[in-house]
Parts: sequence; structure tokens; C-alpha cells
Amino acid sequence: MESVQAILLLRMEEDSYWEVLQDIVFGSYFRHVVAIVFHLIFIVSLILSLCWRRYILFSVSKPDFSKNLQFGVTHKVALAGCVSLSVLYTILGTWSPLSWWLGEKPKDFAAEEEYIVQAISWAIISAYAYHSVSKESKEKIPLLLRMWWSLSLILYVFFFFLNIKEFKVRKGTVLSVMVEVLGLVFSIFLFYVSCCDRNLEGSFDQTIQEIQEPLLNDIPAKHVDCRPKVTPYATANFFSRLTFSWINPLLAVGHKKALGIDDVPQVADVTRAAGIYHNFSNQLEAEGHRQSIARVTYLFVKKDLLFTAFLKALNSISLYVGPYFIDSFVQCLAGQKLFASEGIVLVCAFLLAQLVASLTDRYSLFVTNHMSIRIRAALTATIYRKGLMLSSQSRHKHMSGEIINYMSVDAQRIGVFCWYVHDIWMVPFEVVLSMIILYQSLGLASLAALAATVVVMIANFPLGKIQKKNNKKIMEAKDERMKATSETLRNMKILKLQAWETKFLQRLQSLRKEECNWLKKFVYTAAVTSFTFYAAPTVVSVVTFGTCVLMEVPLTAGRILSALATFRMLAGPIYALPDLINVIAQTKVSLERVTSFLQQEEVQQDAVEKVSKETTDMAIEIKEGVFSWDPSSSSPTIRGLNVKIERGMRVAVCGTVGSGKSSLLSCMLGEIPKISGTLRISGTKAYVPQSPWIQSGKVEDNILFGREKDKTMYEIVLQACALEKDLELLPNGDQTQIGERGINLSGGQKQRMQIARALYQDADIYLFDDPFSAVDAHTGTHIFQQCLLGILGSKTVVYVTHQMEFLFAADLILVMRDGEITQSGKYDDILKSSSDFEDLVGAHQKAMKSIDAMEKSETLSSNAFVEEFSSDNTASEKNVNHKQLQKQGIAQNTQELEEENESENHKSKEKEEQRLQLVQEEERESGRVSGWVYWSYITAAYSGALVPIILLAQISFHIFQISSNYWMAWATPTTKDQTSLVSYYRLIVVYISLAIASALCILVRSSVTSLAGLKSANRLFNNMHRCMFHAPMSFFDATPTGRILNRASTDQTLVDQLIPFQLGALTFSVLQLLGIIVVISQVVWQSFIMFLPVLAICIWYQQYYIVTSRELSRLIGICKAPIIQHFAESISGVSTIRSFDQESRFMNTNLEMIDGYSRPSFHFSGAAEWLGFRLDLLSNLMFGFSMVLLFWLPEGLINPSIAGLAITYGFNLNSTQSWVIWNFCEMENKMISVERIFQYSSMPSEAPLVIEKSRPSSDWPSRGTISIIDLQVNYAPQLPLVLKGLTCTFPGGKKVGIVGRTGSGKSTLIQSLFRIVEPAQGRIVIDGIDISTIGLHDLRSKLSVIPQEPTMFEGTIRTNLDPLGDYSDAQIWEALEKCQLGEVVREKPGKLDSLVNENGENWSVGQRQLVCLGRVLLKRSRILVLDEATASVDTATDWIIQQTINNQFSGCTVITIAHRIPSVCDSDLVLVLSDGKIAEYDTPTKLLEDKSSQFARLVSEYSLRSPNL
Repeated sequence: MESVQAILLLRMEEDSYWEVLQDIVFGSYFRHVVAIVFHLIFIVSLILSLCWRRYILFSVSKPDFSKNLQFGVTHKVALAGCVSLSVLYTILGTWSPLSWWLGEKPKDFAAEEEYIVQAISWAIISAYAYHSVSKESKEKIPLLLRMWWSLSLILYVFFFFLNIKEFKVRKGTVLSVMVEVLGLVFSIFLFYVSCCDRNLEGSFDQTIQEIQEPLLNDIPAKHVDCRPKVTPYATANFFSRLTFSWINPLLAVGHKKALGIDDVPQVADVTRAAGIYHNFSNQLEAEGHRQSIARVTYLFVKKDLLFTAFLKALNSISLYVGPYFIDSFVQCLAGQKLFASEGIVLVCAFLLAQLVASLTDRYSLFVTNHMSIRIRAALTATIYRKGLMLSSQSRHKHMSGEIINYMSVDAQRIGVFCWYVHDIWMVPFEVVLSMIILYQSLGLASLAALAATVVVMIANFPLGKIQKKNNKKIMEAKDERMKATSETLRNMKILKLQAWETKFLQRLQSLRKEECNWLKKFVYTAAVTSFTFYAAPTVVSVVTFGTCVLMEVPLTAGRILSALATFRMLAGPIYALPDLINVIAQTKVSLERVTSFLQQEEVQQDAVEKVSKETTDMAIEIKEGVFSWDPSSSSPTIRGLNVKIERGMRVAVCGTVGSGKSSLLSCMLGEIPKISGTLRISGTKAYVPQSPWIQSGKVEDNILFGREKDKTMYEIVLQACALEKDLELLPNGDQTQIGERGINLSGGQKQRMQIARALYQDADIYLFDDPFSAVDAHTGTHIFQQCLLGILGSKTVVYVTHQMEFLFAADLILVMRDGEITQSGKYDDILKSSSDFEDLVGAHQKAMKSIDAMEKSETLSSNAFVEEFSSDNTASEKNVNHKQLQKQGIAQNTQELEEENESENHKSKEKEEQRLQLVQEEERESGRVSGWVYWSYITAAYSGALVPIILLAQISFHIFQISSNYWMAWATPTTKDQTSLVSYYRLIVVYISLAIASALCILVRSSVTSLAGLKSANRLFNNMHRCMFHAPMSFFDATPTGRILNRASTDQTLVDQLIPFQLGALTFSVLQLLGIIVVISQVVWQSFIMFLPVLAICIWYQQYYIVTSRELSRLIGICKAPIIQHFAESISGVSTIRSFDQESRFMNTNLEMIDGYSRPSFHFSGAAEWLGFRLDLLSNLMFGFSMVLLFWLPEGLINPSIAGLAITYGFNLNSTQSWVIWNFCEMENKMISVERIFQYSSMPSEAPLVIEKSRPSSDWPSRGTISIIDLQVNYAPQLPLVLKGLTCTFPGGKKVGIVGRTGSGKSTLIQSLFRIVEPAQGRIVIDGIDISTIGLHDLRSKLSVIPQEPTMFEGTIRTNLDPLGDYSDAQIWEALEKCQLGEVVREKPGKLDSLVNENGENWSVGQRQLVCLGRVLLKRSRILVLDEATASVDTATDWIIQQTINNQFSGCTVITIAHRIPSVCDSDLVLVLSDGKIAEYDTPTKLLEDKSSQFARLVSEYSLRSPNL
């Protein structure tokens, strides 16, 4: 002991005590001993732990769970790391003994012993990690294992620095350094696993699930909670939130399979739309009349905004630590240290700053995205609520397509502004930080930098104003295009029937051209802005260094690098400034648009006074009521209204077309603004509009309409509305999915379904607007007797009707004319005193007399025609016996329906086989975006010829940038004492030359990218719309409009404005990363030892993440379409929704859909930050390793100036590497929009519009003879046949009436004639030409039709009558006179240029049908089809129209589908359809001879409805 003390004392005389201790601790032998001791202690602890676990876990018999063990991805990687370390140390430990055995002298027995002990230790760890999981264990990684992985990180960090120190003094070897580096990398990963992934996904979940599943199966379904689980973020601890580990379970699921919406957890309560909307609306109400959306939004997210502001400020300060200390770093490398450990302090400061920057950046981005989701949800819900409350006048100002833009574009932009809002103060804040650093380095010359920066920023304002104007014009043009698109899609069927699709496609393309003119200005201005600001840092640096030369400020490498690093940091706010200006401009426009919309007038809440039923016997009471759709008009819509309707009364309303009948019902609903008077309603209301409004969804849901199902009541309603037979024929009964606007239902089925909806509500007051117009006589009588006289016998019923036979049962009849009630009373009373009513009754009597005359007359001419016709038709086609009528479902009473049940049994099998829905789930790709999508997009513009130019310009820019910085670092002295290698003049000239070259490259790149992006966007737009317009009608039947509008709006906007620049950002970031790697490798090539494994891990993380991210992005696109679809449906049926007081239910549905959209959006953000956080940590590891190498490499080996340059580039390595991976992911996510557009650009097309080789002659058809041969039709391959083998002939020049029960196939036959649906079998021949052999345009342009649902387009009277512009004003006026609209149009201020609102809402349904009649009068085709052409007009107008058609189309083939028997009684032939088959086909007189024929029964039924007329 004394000798040791003597030695220590002797040594302390030569060196300090610290140096002695340092030699002992940092000696290699001490390190080996410590490593061996620690590993042996761990091995002993592990053995004891295993013995204890074996005693506890296997003291009783347990199943062998390891057989079904399924490891997660993280667990597999951790095990692989442990095994790899064991193999590595085994090789190293056995290498020296093997060499000794071969005769070589061993070098270090202690090192070999350490390697052997570590090999054994890691092998045991591997086995322990694999077998230590038990069923009861909640922690998948045992505590002892986690403790060792954490301790091993400390050991490896310590050993790593020791090896670097030995290597620096040339005592160590490269092999030992590489071994320690690999050990350090694996230990870091294992430490991360131990901290972040304590519950490794999938390790034992499958086994436990298999054990528990049989137990769960015994639980009744009602006790199983099928709701999606709440996001783990809601209950995550601080560490889990900090590292974003809470997203791990979702990533694990996404890695195993393609995510579905059910796999995505529900958002937390703070993100739920219901609470968000409640808070936001309260803030909005507190604003009062101002309703500043910007202020309300600020108050709504104030806390999160302030928190992210703090994070942003801390992030900026952290980022500027590097430029501030870089001069000291260079001086330290040059040997001029302020103190001995300055290098270590600088490295620690840099790493700590980078770590703080990473954490603050990641979490601020996540919180910002959370804010964006909440704002978007609040605005979407608020806009939807406003849409439900808009007055009729406000709805005319804001069409549905425009409001959809508010929801899909403007709300999104306001939400996105959260990402930029801090840039408003961050830009000046970062400029101040930059100026502080520049002043420290360059003194007063920094003022020149400040001046240059201010000048560059001031130059933004003119560009910002230009961009604001451009963006406003783009949005206005987009609104017009979306309105036209929405209207076109709604009315695609009529466009195809009239052969107008090409004209309307040209209209959309014209609107797109206008939009593109502004888009072109926008993107080229953005290109100039991009050039200005990419070149701005270079300009600032040139001005600054030039000023330094003029002021003779000494330039050293440290100062130059500090300034360059500062300029690079300053580039951030300068680069952000153009985007900030653009976004501010866009957001300001969106805020103004949304604010303007929210300030629109709502429906009058005080128009209707609700009175308790206990206080009055009156159900409806109106005194001196004056109502007007336009309150500013001097001519009210309804005036002098005085009505008293007692509870339980049936009130009928009649009058001519446009007399105000529907407006009267709207008054009672409170839909029309009240000018004066009082309106009192006592009780709940139910409303059946004239134009059926059906929601997409199940039949059952449409009938229940939010109420609980009462099976008894439900069956009664179905029977009363004659829907039982229809449900039997539908593929899935009342569970059949109904397409948008009831596209797969007939007009009569839709009408009866909405009657059933009203009946099921069990309201006090029922308002029916012409409910019998779309149903046949049998069904109409059934509904009148069973509904109005039966179920509603004790209810208050107000019904509008043109069918005079239904007036007898009314307790009160109101006769209307020109917005006034001209007469009211009982039928017999007003018949004697009212000329208006007498005219209506007289017209009906004329129609009835024509029926009587037809029944009695059997003229010779008709007999001759019968003989001629009989030669072309078999007897089976003319007549069927009564039994056959029952089998085909013609019977209308209950007894007959029961008798035909047996005959329908064979159809049930066919129905079971066809249980597939018309409307399918939206198509969604899975897996990575195809390379074909990228290639098609890139080559869409000029076949990709511009791509090499863009790449060359981009590469050249980075080369010039790196060269200029390298030049400045190389040419300037390291310290003040050294002399410069070149003169200051030459230094600046070369630098300026390189700067100008790089700026020109950016100009070329920006301009060409804008040109290519715009060209590609236009080509994608044209291809998609051309394909859509040529798609078969079945596509529009099965595809909700919201899906198409989502592509035409959101996806097209991304293609227009974001994707080209996203591609540019991707190439920029990749080349920038390569540049950083090149610069760093020039100094410390050894960093590749760390870079390669780090890069491999980054790529693995990216691949693991992108699988889930991609599917989440697809789900975002899919979940957005239902919101748009639901909104469009709600707007079109807002009167019905309000009449049933269902606003709250529809609002809740909208909130649920918003939550459905927020779910993938929120988790997509969490997944992105999960990836970013891990990439940042790996980048920091790489950066720290490079700095350590710079300090520990032998002196003189590297140039301090170039080393400093490498570090300045290394400051950006963290962000650039993350930016590359982020851009890759964002690019793939954005390209999903291109993928979705391509889906609609490659759909099957209907037949060609024109077939040049088979064009008919110009006078075809000359006779108009139509031969139908074995015609079989269904709407989709998976759906049953609607027409089942029809064979008959319509002679040319004759009138053919088609009648039949609702849903019998009448309208389908007409669609087949126009080839709207192609036959599954059979053919139709017109004048000897098979219509399937000629082009669709040649066919449809030669036929005329008045459709069942009258359509008018937004525009003018002129454009609605003559969309193609083929006729003169004189011809148009002549047509208006003939269709009874001449006087109405003359009274309007604009005459032919009078405005028509969207869907023709400022015209009555009857007037719309008359406009459709005017179109065919102008066209004058040889074949005319009338599909319920007069269903919505009064009997007098119907009589006039029939006479007009007889006069104007004499000698033409006229096919009439009508439920009014008088409309077909004067036909030459009558075709009776039943269940898609021909029941009867003959002349009316011949059919009436057989009293058992269906036609005779129809006529008899119609006559019996009005026996007293």
C-alpha cells in the first residue's frame, strides 16, 4: 500500500490528479474490465429472473402460448438487433484465439474476453426477449430487459468516446471504431424500443383474441359496442404524446392490411364536431351583427394559437444557435480555443439546439393541424346549418354548387391558414435574430443586409395584391364552373335524351377556359414570386459582402460561414413570404365569401305563429295574409289571403297552372316571406312536395325518416301507399339502397314513398302538393281512399290537385287564380258562382265525354285499322284473360293482391339471386400509387418534354449554390492573421457570377414548372369531363353526385395549384440533400459509417409509415364525398326537412359525417409527425456523429474553413432529410388526387355519338314506324330485368298510348328507345334501321321527348327553349304561344331574356312542363314521346295541350305515357304494360269491348272516381 501511495505521489508531482484519474478511467484495460463486469452482473440477474419466472408462471399447468406467438414489426427488429450483436461479438471474440492457434501473436486478451462475454450476454438477451412473454403480462417487454437496454446505451456512448479518443492519438483502429458505432446505433434503437414501445404491437394479441373470441360470440349483439374506439391520443401520457407513440397501434394495423374507416379510431371529445360547432356558434352569436369570421375563429382557437406561438418562437431561437456559434466552431477547429473543453461544449450546444428545434417543430405542426381540423369542422357545420336556414331569396343568390365550394374549398383554406398565421410575426422576428447575428459577425455592414431584406420584402406587396386579385377571380370562375357542373350532373338524363351533352360539355370547357385564364396569371405570378425569393438570399448576401469590401470589414472564413448560415436561415422567412402573401390573399377572399354567406337572410322565424292545440279548434288560420318570394317586389306572390281551416277538415286547392297553389302551401309552411297579416298553425306538420324528394339510402330509412320503427304502423303505411308489391320486386325489399334523387325508382314509386314518409310521421296537419299526378288511376284511387279518407280521416289535410274527381270528398275547396283565392266553399256551391272553377270542371267534362264517345263508337275506319294492325301482332299481344291479369299484378284491391301471391313465388328465387345494390361503395385503390399514374401525369404536358429542362435547371441551381458557398469558404482566410488566397474584388465578382447563374436557373425552373403543371391540369380536366359526359347513364345512376363533384372541385384544385409545385419541392429537397451529403463527405468521409445505417433506418421508417399514410389519405378523399352529397341532398329538400322539423336530426347527421372526415385527417397528421420525430432523431444522430468526428480527428487532417462549411450545411441536414421523406410521402398522398381523376378518365363509354359508316339520311325517320323485337332491359347486370321480352310495332304517323301500373316499365321502354339504357337482349328498329347500329347523337337528335320530370336550367327563357341557338325569336315566341306561356313571358321585364334560377325554382312545376313542350314544338321531330307531359297541369290546360299536339304533330308518331286516361283515349293504339310485359295492345275501342281487359278497367275506374261530373 505504501508503494502504491508513493507511486501516486510521485505521479502527482509530474501531472495533476485529474490527469492521473483520467489515464486510469479512460484506459482501455479499465474499459474492458467494466464491460465484462456489467455483462456478467446482467447474466447472473437474468438467470435468477428466469428461475423465478419459471417457478411462478409454470407452477400450474398452462398452455404453450409460444406456438401461436406473433411478433410485431418493432419486436422483430429489436430481436434482429440483439441477434446481430451476438453474432458480431462472437466473430470478434473467436478471431484472436483462431489467429493464436494459427501461430499469430495475440494483441489484446482483455478485448477478446470482453467480446466473448458480450456475445454470450446478447445471445441470452435474444432468447430471453423471445420467450419472456406470458399471457398475463401486460408489459410485453420485461422490466429487466428494458433496464439493460437503457444501461447499454450509456455504456456504448462512453465506449464510443473512448475509442474516438484512442483513434485520435493513433492508438485505436478503424475496426474498433466501426464496432462501437454499430453497437451505438443498435443500442439507441433498443433504448427507443424500451421507452416508446413497452407494449409491442401484435406480440401476443392474436393468441388472446383467439381465446376470448368464443366467449364474445355468446354475448348478445345488443351488448357488444360496435362503435369505433376513441383515439389513444385521448388517454396517452406525456411521453407517448411527446414521441407520438400513441399512433403505433394504428400503424401496426395499417402495415398488416389496407385500412378501412372502421379501423380508424374516433377522435377525442375535444375534436368532435358537435362540441366544436356548439362553441363556435356561441362565439358567432356573441359577435352579433358583425359576425367577423376571422375574429370568431381567433377566439375559438386562441389557447392553441398562443401555445404554438411559444413553440414557434422557441424553435426559431434553437435554429439560430448554429449560425451564432459557427465562427467560434471554426476558430476552435483552427486551434484557437477559449478554454480546453470548448469543442465539447459547442457540440453539446449544437445537438441540444437541434433536439429542441425538432421537438418544438413536430409538436407545433401537430397542434396546428389539430387547429386546422377543428376550424374546418366548425365552418363546415356552420355553413351547413346556414344552408338549412336560408330563405328562398338567399338560396337563389347562392346556388348549391357555390355553397359546396364554401364547404369544400373556402372552409379548407381558412383551416389551412393556421399553418401560416404565425409567419406574420415570425418573419420580422427571424429577421431581427438574423440581424443580431450578422451585426456580431460583420458589424455595420449588417445594415446593408437589413436594407436589402426590407427591399425584397417590400417588393412582395405588389405581387401579393396581384395574387389576391387572381385568386379572387379563380374562385369566382370556379364557383361558376361548379354551379354548371352540379346542374349538368343533376340533369344528365335530359341532356342525353335531347342530345345536348356536347353543347353542355362545351359550356363547361368554356367556363374552365375562363378559370384557366386566371389560373395562368396566378401560376406565372407565383413563378415570378418564386424566382424573386429563391434569388433573394443570394441578392442579400451579395449586397452584404459587397458592402463589407467597400467598408474594408475583414472577412474571415468563420464570419463568412456565419453570414452564409444566417442567410440560409433567413431564406426561410423570405421563401415563406410569397406563400404567406398568397395564402393571406386566398384566406381573405374565403373569409369574405363565408362571412357574406353567413350574413344572408334566413327564413322568417316569426312568419308562422305556433298555437297550442288546447287553445284553439283551428288547425290553420290566415288573416289578411300577403306573401312574396321577393319581398322587394311590388307584386306579391300571394295576396289578400283569408283562410280558416278547422281541425280535421279536408281542404282541396285547385286552379290553373301558375295560379299560386304550391305557393299557398309554402305560405303555410313559412317558406315564403310574410309581408303582412297573421298565420297561425296548431299542431305538427307533414309535407309532400310536388317534385318528389328522396334521400339516397335504404327504402326503410326514407319512410321512417328518423322515427323508431313500429312494425304494425309500418305495414299499415306500406299497404295504404300500395308499396308492398313494389318492395317485393326490389332486389332487397325495403333494405334496397336508393340511388341519388331516387334514380332507381319510377316517378310513381318516388311519389308514393314520400307519401308513406308523411303518413308514418303521424302529424296533425298534412299538406299534399298534387300527390296523384305521378300515379296511375288505380293507385291514385287506392291512395285517396286508404290515405286521405282512411288513415288521415281524422287529420287536417290540405291537398292541391288538378284531378277534379278528388274534389267531392273535400270539406272546403279553394279556387286560386293569380295568387288570390277567387272562390271557396263546397263543390256544388262554388260550381254555380265561380267561372274559374266552372272552366276547370268543363274541361274535365269534355275529357269524360271523349271517354264515353270512345266506349260507344266502333267506326268502320277503326275496324279497318284493326284488321290492318292485326296482321302484325298476335292475339296473345292484344288480349289476356282475367287470370293472367291477376298474375301480372294488375289487380288493385286487397283480395286480388292476395290471390297473386302464389304466382309471385317463382320470382322470389330470382330476387334472392340478384340481391346486389345499384349504388356501390366508392371505388378505392389499395397499395402504393401506381408508377403509371406518375408517368401519365408527368407526360401529360408535351409528352414529358419539359421534364429534362426542369431537372437540368434544378441541378444547375444547386451546383451554383454549393459552388458559390464553397468559393467563399475556400478563398477567405481562417483567421485574421492569415492572408486571403484571392483579392476581394475577384472574390466578389466570382460570387456574384455564380449567384446570377443560380437565379437564372430558378427562373427557368419556376416558369417551366408552371407551364407544365397548367398544361397537365387542363389535359386531366378535359379527359375526365369528356369521359364523364360520354359515360352511360348507368354510371350516373349508381354514382352519387358528391363523388363526382369532389373530383371536379377538391382533386382538380390540387392538380391545378399544388401538385406541380409539390413535385418541384420534392426534386429540390432531394437534390439539396445530395448536396449536403457531398459537402459533408468532402470533409469527413467517415460519416458514411453512420450515414448508411441511418439512411437505411429512415427508408425503413418511411416504408412502414407510407402504407398507413397512403390509405388514410385515400380515406380522407372518400370521407369527404358523403359530406358534399348529404349537403346537396339537404339543400334540394330543405323545404321538406323544415316542414317535418327535422333540422336537428339532419344537423346531427352532418356532424357525424364531419367526425368521419376528421378521423382519418387527425390520425394522418399524427402518423406524419410520428415519422418526422423519428427522422429528426436519426438526423440529429448523424449530425452529432459528424461533429464528433471533426473534433476527434487528428489535427491538420482537415481544413477548418471547409469543415465549417460542412457544419453550416449540416445544420440543415436534419430538416432537409425530414423534408425529403415528407415530400415523398406528401407527393404520394397528393398523387391520389391524380389517381382519382384517372379513375373517371378511363370509364367505359356508351356507344359513339356518331358512326360515320352508319349515318342515317337527313330525312330519317320519314314514316316513324317503330318495331320492338324481344326487348329485354335491366339497369345493371346484377339487377333483375325491368322489361321482359317485349315485341310489338308502333305504326308510323299514329298515336300510341302507353298505360300501366306504376313501376310496370313504361319509362324504361322510352329510355330504351333513346338508348339511355342498352337492351340486354332484343332490338328496336325505326323505319328499317336498327337503332343500335347508328350513333347516339344521330338517334336522339331525331327524336323529341317531354320527360316525366320537367327540367329547366339556370339561364334565360331563350337558352332554356333553344340551348343550341338554332331558332329565331319569332319561332320561339310562336312556340311559347302554342304552349300557353306567351302571356306569362310577356309580363316579365326581361321577356325572352328573363332569368331562370337553378332548377327553374322561380317557375312552377306545371310551367316547367310547358317549357318542355315548347322545346318539342320548336324541334318538330317525326317521333314525339310524351312521358307524363301534362301530369302537373290542370285539366283545362291539359285539354289545350292535347289539341295543340294533335294539330302540330299530325302525321307524326306520338307515343304518350299518361296516368290521365283522357290523354290516351284519342290514341290510335293503346299498349298496356304490367311487370315489364305486354298485358294488352290494341285500339282503344277494341280493348273496351272486352270488359275484363285491364284498359277497360282503367277507364271504368277513372270514370267511377267522378260520377257526378
